[in-house]
Amino acid sequence: MTEHQIELTGVNKYYGAYHALRDIDLKIRKGSFVALVGPSGCGKSTLLRSLAGLETISAGDLVIAGARMNGVPPRKRDLAMVFQSYALYPHMTVEENLTYSLRMRGVGKAEAKRKAEEVATTTGLSNLLGRYPRELSGGQRQRVAMSRAIIRNPKAFLFDEPLSNLDAALRVHMRKEIRALHDRLGATSVYVTHDQIEAMTMADHVVVMRQGVIEQQGAPLELYDRPANQFVAGFIGSPAMNFVPAVVAEDGHSLILDLGTPHKVDAPAAIAPGRALVVGIRPEHLQLAGEADATLRLPVGGVESTGAVTYVATATQPELVVVLNSRVPLHPGEAIPLHLDPSHLHLFDKETQARLN
Repeated sequence: MTEHQIELTGVNKYYGAYHALRDIDLKIRKGSFVALVGPSGCGKSTLLRSLAGLETISAGDLVIAGARMNGVPPRKRDLAMVFQSYALYPHMTVEENLTYSLRMRGVGKAEAKRKAEEVATTTGLSNLLGRYPRELSGGQRQRVAMSRAIIRNPKAFLFDEPLSNLDAALRVHMRKEIRALHDRLGATSVYVTHDQIEAMTMADHVVVMRQGVIEQQGAPLELYDRPANQFVAGFIGSPAMNFVPAVVAEDGHSLILDLGTPHKVDAPAAIAPGRALVVGIRPEHLQLAGEADATLRLPVGGVESTGAVTYVATATQPELVVVLNSRVPLHPGEAIPLHLDPSHLHLFDKETQARLN
Protein backbone atom coordinates (compact mmCIF):
# COMPACT_ATOMS: atom_id res chain seq x y z
CA MET A 1 0.00 0.00 0.00
CA THR A 2 1.45 3.35 -1.05
CA GLU A 3 2.25 5.96 1.61
CA HIS A 4 1.40 8.66 -0.92
CA GLN A 5 -2.27 9.51 -1.37
CA ILE A 6 -1.65 11.72 -4.43
CA GLU A 7 1.23 11.53 -6.93
CA LEU A 8 1.80 13.79 -9.92
CA THR A 9 4.59 12.90 -12.33
CA GLY A 10 5.64 15.12 -15.24
CA VAL A 11 2.26 16.89 -15.30
CA ASN A 12 1.84 19.61 -17.93
CA LYS A 13 -1.19 21.71 -18.81
CA TYR A 14 -1.65 23.81 -21.95
CA TYR A 15 -4.42 26.23 -22.84
CA GLY A 16 -3.70 26.51 -26.56
CA ALA A 17 -0.16 27.91 -26.73
CA TYR A 18 -0.18 28.98 -23.06
CA HIS A 19 1.85 26.60 -20.87
CA ALA A 20 0.02 26.78 -17.51
CA LEU A 21 1.72 23.87 -15.68
CA ARG A 22 5.28 22.81 -16.46
CA ASP A 23 6.64 19.37 -15.54
CA ILE A 24 4.99 19.16 -12.14
CA ASP A 25 6.35 16.41 -9.88
CA LEU A 26 4.61 16.25 -6.51
CA LYS A 27 4.01 13.48 -3.97
CA ILE A 28 1.47 14.07 -1.21
CA ARG A 29 1.69 11.74 1.77
CA LYS A 30 -1.47 10.25 3.19
CA GLY A 31 -2.68 12.35 6.13
CA SER A 32 -0.52 15.39 5.28
CA PHE A 33 -1.57 19.00 4.87
CA VAL A 34 -0.02 20.50 1.73
CA ALA A 35 -0.26 24.18 0.78
CA LEU A 36 0.14 25.39 -2.80
CA VAL A 37 1.24 29.01 -2.63
CA GLY A 38 2.39 31.66 -5.07
CA PRO A 39 1.34 34.94 -6.71
CA SER A 40 -1.77 35.26 -8.89
CA GLY A 41 -1.42 33.36 -12.16
CA CYS A 42 1.31 31.02 -10.88
CA GLY A 43 -0.73 27.87 -11.64
CA LYS A 44 -1.74 26.81 -8.12
CA SER A 45 -5.52 26.84 -8.79
CA THR A 46 -4.98 25.14 -12.17
CA LEU A 47 -3.06 22.39 -10.37
CA LEU A 48 -5.84 21.98 -7.79
CA ARG A 49 -8.52 21.87 -10.49
CA SER A 50 -6.44 19.29 -12.37
CA LEU A 51 -6.44 17.11 -9.24
CA ALA A 52 -10.21 17.48 -8.98
CA GLY A 53 -10.72 16.60 -12.65
CA LEU A 54 -12.18 20.04 -13.45
CA GLU A 55 -9.22 20.52 -15.82
CA THR A 56 -7.76 17.84 -18.10
CA ILE A 57 -3.98 17.51 -17.87
CA SER A 58 -2.18 17.69 -21.22
CA ALA A 59 0.68 15.33 -20.32
CA GLY A 60 1.98 13.34 -17.36
CA ASP A 61 0.36 11.06 -14.80
CA LEU A 62 -1.97 11.65 -11.86
CA VAL A 63 -2.37 8.83 -9.34
CA ILE A 64 -4.78 9.00 -6.38
CA ALA A 65 -4.76 6.24 -3.73
CA GLY A 66 -2.77 4.01 -6.07
CA ALA A 67 -5.14 4.38 -9.07
CA ARG A 68 -4.28 6.34 -12.23
CA MET A 69 -6.82 9.14 -12.62
CA ASN A 70 -5.98 10.60 -16.05
CA GLY A 71 -9.33 11.07 -17.82
CA VAL A 72 -11.42 9.85 -14.85
CA PRO A 73 -14.42 12.22 -14.36
CA PRO A 74 -14.53 14.36 -11.17
CA ARG A 75 -17.41 12.46 -9.53
CA LYS A 76 -15.41 9.20 -9.68
CA ARG A 77 -12.22 10.60 -8.10
CA ASP A 78 -13.68 10.62 -4.57
CA LEU A 79 -12.25 14.05 -3.74
CA ALA A 80 -14.10 16.85 -1.95
CA MET A 81 -13.54 20.46 -2.93
CA VAL A 82 -14.15 23.49 -0.69
CA PHE A 83 -14.51 26.69 -2.71
CA GLN A 84 -13.85 30.33 -1.90
CA SER A 85 -17.51 31.11 -2.69
CA TYR A 86 -18.91 28.38 -0.34
CA ALA A 87 -21.19 27.17 -3.19
CA LEU A 88 -24.11 26.34 -0.87
CA TYR A 89 -27.65 25.73 -2.14
CA PRO A 90 -29.56 28.84 -0.95
CA HIS A 91 -32.98 27.12 -0.92
CA MET A 92 -31.78 24.25 1.30
CA THR A 93 -31.24 24.23 5.06
CA VAL A 94 -27.80 23.47 6.48
CA GLU A 95 -28.85 19.86 7.06
CA GLU A 96 -30.15 19.53 3.49
CA ASN A 97 -26.92 21.02 2.14
CA LEU A 98 -24.93 18.48 4.14
CA THR A 99 -26.98 15.43 3.14
CA TYR A 100 -27.50 16.32 -0.55
CA SER A 101 -24.51 14.36 -1.88
CA LEU A 102 -25.42 11.35 0.28
CA ARG A 103 -29.04 11.35 -0.93
CA MET A 104 -27.81 11.56 -4.54
CA ARG A 105 -25.80 8.39 -3.85
CA GLY A 106 -28.86 6.59 -2.52
CA VAL A 107 -28.13 6.80 1.21
CA GLY A 108 -31.35 6.46 3.25
CA LYS A 109 -32.93 9.51 4.89
CA ALA A 110 -32.35 8.32 8.46
CA GLU A 111 -28.70 7.38 7.80
CA ALA A 112 -28.04 10.69 6.03
CA LYS A 113 -29.57 12.59 8.96
CA ARG A 114 -27.41 10.64 11.44
CA LYS A 115 -24.26 11.45 9.46
CA ALA A 116 -25.22 15.13 9.20
CA GLU A 117 -25.68 15.34 12.97
CA GLU A 118 -22.36 13.57 13.54
CA VAL A 119 -20.46 15.95 11.24
CA ALA A 120 -22.29 18.98 12.65
CA THR A 121 -21.10 18.02 16.14
CA THR A 122 -17.51 17.86 14.86
CA THR A 123 -17.71 21.28 13.16
CA GLY A 124 -19.87 23.12 15.71
CA LEU A 125 -22.99 23.39 13.56
CA SER A 126 -25.42 21.33 15.65
CA ASN A 127 -27.64 24.31 16.55
CA LEU A 128 -27.67 25.62 12.95
CA LEU A 129 -28.92 22.57 11.04
CA GLY A 130 -32.38 24.10 10.46
CA ARG A 131 -31.10 27.44 9.17
CA TYR A 132 -30.67 28.61 5.58
CA PRO A 133 -27.34 29.95 4.20
CA ARG A 134 -28.69 33.54 4.14
CA GLU A 135 -29.14 33.33 7.93
CA LEU A 136 -25.48 32.44 8.54
CA SER A 137 -22.31 34.51 8.94
CA GLY A 138 -19.38 34.09 6.53
CA GLY A 139 -17.52 31.89 9.01
CA GLN A 140 -20.60 29.69 9.55
CA ARG A 141 -21.13 29.30 5.78
CA GLN A 142 -17.51 28.26 5.36
CA ARG A 143 -17.99 25.70 8.12
CA VAL A 144 -21.04 24.31 6.29
CA ALA A 145 -18.99 24.06 3.08
CA MET A 146 -16.29 22.12 4.96
CA SER A 147 -18.88 19.91 6.67
CA ARG A 148 -20.42 19.06 3.30
CA ALA A 149 -16.97 17.89 2.16
CA ILE A 150 -16.31 15.91 5.37
CA ILE A 151 -19.59 14.01 5.26
CA ARG A 152 -18.50 12.23 2.08
CA ASN A 153 -15.37 10.83 3.77
CA PRO A 154 -13.31 11.49 0.60
CA LYS A 155 -9.78 10.35 -0.27
CA ALA A 156 -8.60 13.97 0.02
CA PHE A 157 -9.88 17.48 0.65
CA LEU A 158 -9.10 20.22 -1.87
CA PHE A 159 -9.35 23.80 -0.58
CA ASP A 160 -9.40 26.66 -3.12
CA GLU A 161 -8.59 29.87 -1.20
CA PRO A 162 -11.44 29.14 1.24
CA LEU A 163 -10.77 32.05 3.61
CA SER A 164 -10.23 34.95 1.21
CA ASN A 165 -13.82 36.23 1.66
CA LEU A 166 -13.46 36.53 5.45
CA ASP A 167 -12.15 39.45 7.50
CA ALA A 168 -8.64 39.27 9.01
CA ALA A 169 -9.60 38.20 12.55
CA LEU A 170 -11.97 35.48 11.30
CA ARG A 171 -9.35 34.22 8.84
CA VAL A 172 -6.91 33.63 11.72
CA HIS A 173 -9.63 31.80 13.68
CA MET A 174 -10.67 29.66 10.70
CA ARG A 175 -7.04 28.77 9.95
CA LYS A 176 -6.84 27.13 13.35
CA GLU A 177 -10.23 25.44 12.87
CA ILE A 178 -9.33 23.95 9.49
CA ARG A 179 -5.98 22.64 10.72
CA ALA A 180 -7.55 21.19 13.92
CA LEU A 181 -10.25 19.52 11.82
CA HIS A 182 -7.62 18.08 9.47
CA ASP A 183 -5.77 16.59 12.46
CA ARG A 184 -8.93 15.13 14.02
CA LEU A 185 -9.99 13.48 10.77
CA GLY A 186 -6.50 12.25 9.82
CA ALA A 187 -7.36 13.65 6.40
CA THR A 188 -5.20 14.41 3.37
CA SER A 189 -5.60 18.09 2.50
CA VAL A 190 -4.39 20.20 -0.42
CA TYR A 191 -4.84 23.90 0.23
CA VAL A 192 -4.42 26.71 -2.32
CA THR A 193 -3.64 30.19 -1.03
CA HIS A 194 -1.82 33.35 -2.16
CA ASP A 195 -1.17 34.14 1.52
CA GLN A 196 2.23 32.77 2.55
CA ILE A 197 1.37 33.26 6.27
CA GLU A 198 -1.59 30.88 5.82
CA ALA A 199 0.69 28.40 4.09
CA MET A 200 3.42 28.64 6.74
CA THR A 201 1.10 28.31 9.74
CA MET A 202 -1.23 25.57 8.44
CA ALA A 203 0.80 23.22 6.26
CA ASP A 204 3.24 20.35 6.88
CA HIS A 205 4.55 20.76 3.33
CA VAL A 206 4.59 23.99 1.31
CA VAL A 207 4.83 24.09 -2.49
CA VAL A 208 5.92 27.48 -3.87
CA MET A 209 4.90 28.05 -7.49
CA ARG A 210 5.71 30.67 -10.12
CA GLN A 211 4.68 30.74 -13.78
CA GLY A 212 3.51 27.12 -13.75
CA VAL A 213 6.72 25.78 -12.17
CA ILE A 214 7.36 24.44 -8.67
CA GLU A 215 10.20 26.69 -7.48
CA GLN A 216 10.68 24.84 -4.19
CA GLN A 217 8.80 22.50 -1.88
CA GLY A 218 9.43 21.30 1.66
CA ALA A 219 8.62 21.93 5.33
CA PRO A 220 7.65 25.57 6.03
CA LEU A 221 10.74 26.39 8.13
CA GLU A 222 13.01 24.65 5.62
CA LEU A 223 11.80 27.09 2.95
CA TYR A 224 12.18 30.01 5.35
CA ASP A 225 15.70 29.08 6.47
CA ARG A 226 17.11 27.83 3.14
CA PRO A 227 15.18 29.30 0.21
CA ALA A 228 16.36 27.76 -3.07
CA ASN A 229 16.38 31.06 -4.94
CA GLN A 230 15.72 34.76 -4.61
CA PHE A 231 12.05 34.44 -5.59
CA VAL A 232 11.26 31.98 -2.77
CA ALA A 233 13.36 34.04 -0.35
CA GLY A 234 11.34 37.15 -1.14
CA PHE A 235 7.97 35.40 -1.17
CA ILE A 236 8.26 33.49 2.12
CA GLY A 237 8.50 35.66 5.22
CA SER A 238 6.78 38.81 6.50
CA PRO A 239 8.18 41.44 6.41
CA ALA A 240 9.94 40.26 3.28
CA MET A 241 13.65 39.51 3.13
CA ASN A 242 15.93 42.47 2.38
CA PHE A 243 18.04 42.17 -0.79
CA VAL A 244 21.29 44.09 -1.25
CA PRO A 245 23.60 44.02 -4.30
CA ALA A 246 27.15 43.08 -3.31
CA VAL A 247 30.54 42.01 -4.58
CA VAL A 248 33.05 39.67 -2.96
CA ALA A 249 36.09 41.55 -1.63
CA GLU A 250 39.64 40.70 -2.78
CA ASP A 251 40.30 38.64 0.36
CA GLY A 252 37.42 36.25 -0.57
CA HIS A 253 36.18 36.35 3.03
CA SER A 254 34.32 39.68 3.00
CA LEU A 255 31.41 41.17 1.10
CA ILE A 256 31.06 44.78 -0.01
CA LEU A 257 27.37 45.66 0.33
CA ASP A 258 26.12 48.43 -1.96
CA LEU A 259 23.70 50.53 0.10
CA GLY A 260 24.32 53.71 -1.85
CA THR A 261 27.68 53.72 -0.09
CA PRO A 262 29.88 50.62 0.35
CA HIS A 263 29.69 48.64 3.61
CA LYS A 264 32.09 45.78 4.32
CA VAL A 265 30.80 42.70 6.22
CA ASP A 266 32.16 39.21 6.83
CA ALA A 267 31.10 36.52 4.34
CA PRO A 268 29.55 33.27 5.65
CA ALA A 269 32.15 31.25 3.68
CA ALA A 270 35.08 31.77 1.32
CA ILE A 271 33.97 32.86 -2.18
CA ALA A 272 35.81 33.76 -5.38
CA PRO A 273 36.93 37.42 -5.18
CA GLY A 274 35.12 39.87 -7.45
CA ARG A 275 31.97 37.78 -7.83
CA ALA A 276 28.74 39.81 -8.08
CA LEU A 277 26.00 38.65 -5.71
CA VAL A 278 22.71 39.57 -4.16
CA VAL A 279 22.78 39.26 -0.37
CA GLY A 280 19.53 38.40 1.43
CA ILE A 281 19.01 39.52 5.04
CA ARG A 282 15.92 38.70 7.10
CA PRO A 283 14.63 41.82 8.95
CA GLU A 284 14.92 40.09 12.35
CA HIS A 285 18.60 39.27 11.74
CA LEU A 286 19.59 42.96 11.76
CA GLN A 287 19.90 43.51 15.51
CA LEU A 288 20.44 46.71 17.45
CA ALA A 289 23.95 46.53 18.91
CA GLY A 290 26.36 48.37 21.14
CA GLU A 291 29.01 50.41 19.33
CA ALA A 292 31.67 47.73 19.94
CA ASP A 293 29.55 44.97 18.36
CA ALA A 294 28.18 46.96 15.42
CA THR A 295 28.67 45.48 11.96
CA LEU A 296 26.86 48.35 10.24
CA ARG A 297 25.91 51.91 11.12
CA LEU A 298 22.91 52.96 9.03
CA PRO A 299 20.72 56.08 8.99
CA VAL A 300 17.09 55.77 10.07
CA GLY A 301 14.52 56.63 7.39
CA GLY A 302 11.28 55.82 9.19
CA VAL A 303 9.98 54.13 12.35
CA GLU A 304 6.70 52.28 12.95
CA SER A 305 5.76 50.77 16.29
CA THR A 306 2.96 48.26 16.91
CA GLY A 307 3.57 48.27 20.66
CA ALA A 308 5.40 44.99 20.98
CA VAL A 309 7.47 45.36 17.80
CA THR A 310 9.30 48.30 16.21
CA TYR A 311 9.83 48.37 12.44
CA VAL A 312 12.71 50.53 11.24
CA ALA A 313 13.30 51.45 7.60
CA THR A 314 16.80 52.66 6.81
CA ALA A 315 17.51 55.75 4.72
CA THR A 316 19.66 53.76 2.28
CA GLN A 317 19.38 52.58 -1.33
CA PRO A 318 18.09 49.93 -1.27
CA GLU A 319 16.08 50.50 1.90
CA LEU A 320 16.46 47.84 4.61
CA VAL A 321 13.68 46.87 7.00
CA VAL A 322 14.75 46.04 10.55
CA VAL A 323 12.44 44.29 13.06
CA LEU A 324 13.15 45.04 16.72
CA ASN A 325 11.21 43.12 19.39
CA SER A 326 11.18 46.09 21.75
CA ARG A 327 10.18 49.72 21.95
CA VAL A 328 13.15 51.79 20.83
CA PRO A 329 13.04 55.62 20.71
CA LEU A 330 14.55 56.15 17.26
CA HIS A 331 14.19 59.18 15.02
CA PRO A 332 14.63 59.68 11.26
CA GLY A 333 18.11 60.86 10.38
CA GLU A 334 19.97 59.35 13.33
CA ALA A 335 22.48 56.57 12.64
CA ILE A 336 21.92 53.27 14.44
CA PRO A 337 24.50 50.55 15.13
CA LEU A 338 23.39 47.13 13.88
CA HIS A 339 24.93 43.69 14.30
CA LEU A 340 24.73 41.20 11.43
CA ASP A 341 25.81 37.60 12.03
CA PRO A 342 27.38 36.32 8.76
CA SER A 343 25.81 32.87 9.32
CA HIS A 344 22.39 34.52 8.74
CA LEU A 345 23.30 35.89 5.30
CA HIS A 346 21.66 34.32 2.23
CA LEU A 347 23.77 34.57 -0.93
CA PHE A 348 22.23 34.46 -4.41
CA ASP A 349 23.86 34.55 -7.83
CA LYS A 350 23.22 37.93 -9.43
CA GLU A 351 22.32 36.45 -12.83
CA THR A 352 20.52 33.16 -12.09
CA GLN A 353 19.15 34.22 -8.65
CA ALA A 354 19.95 30.68 -7.40
CA ARG A 355 21.12 30.14 -3.83
CA LEU A 356 24.91 29.86 -3.40
CA ASN A 357 25.42 28.98 0.29
